[in-house]
Amino acid sequence: MSHLLKYREQLNLTQEQLATKANISVRTIQRIEAGKELKGHTLEALSKALEIPKEKLVAVDFEKKEDSISLVKLINISSLFLIILPFGSIIFPIIIMYWKKAFNPITKQIITIQILWTFLFPLVVLLGVFIGKTVNLNNHMVPILILLMLFINAYIIIRNTIELDKKKKLFINLKFNIL
Repeated sequence: MSHLLKYREQLNLTQEQLATKANISVRTIQRIEAGKELKGHTLEALSKALEIPKEKLVAVDFEKKEDSISLVKLINISSLFLIILPFGSIIFPIIIMYWKKAFNPITKQIITIQILWTFLFPLVVLLGVFIGKTVNLNNHMVPILILLMLFINAYIIIRNTIELDKKKKLFINLKFNIL
C-alpha cells in the first residue's frame, strides 16, 4: 500500500480533497498511489497538506517485505566488486537496482556512498603519495594505503549489511543523495 494512500485514508480525505489542499492534480495523486516515486515539489506540497514529515511519505516499508530487505542487502554486498573491478562498487549495484526495479531511498543511498567513495579513493591515495614524497617515506606506503582504503570500504559495506539485517536501515547514512 502506498504511504500517501495510507495517510490520506487516515485523514478521511478523497483524492480530490487532497489535490485541492496540496494544490496539485488528482491525476498526480493517482499516479503516486499507484506506485510512482514521490519527490520534489509534489513531495513538499503533500507533506505540508498532510502535515507529516517528508520522510514518512517516501519511507520504504521493509517489515512487510522481507524479500525487499534481502534485495537491498544484495545490492549493498554487490558493492564489494570494487575489489575485482575498479568501478564495480557502482556498476554492479546499479545493474541490480535497475534490473530488479529497486528504486528506493536506501538503494540510492548505498550507491551514493559508493560513488562518493570512488571519488575519494584516488584523492586519498594521491594525497598519500604527495605526503610520502614530502616526508621521504618509502614507496611501500602506497600499496599499504590502497589496501587500507579497500578494507575501510569493505567494512562500510559489511557494517551496513549487518545493520540492514538488524534494524532495516543503513549504519553509515549520508544526509544527501546523488541519484
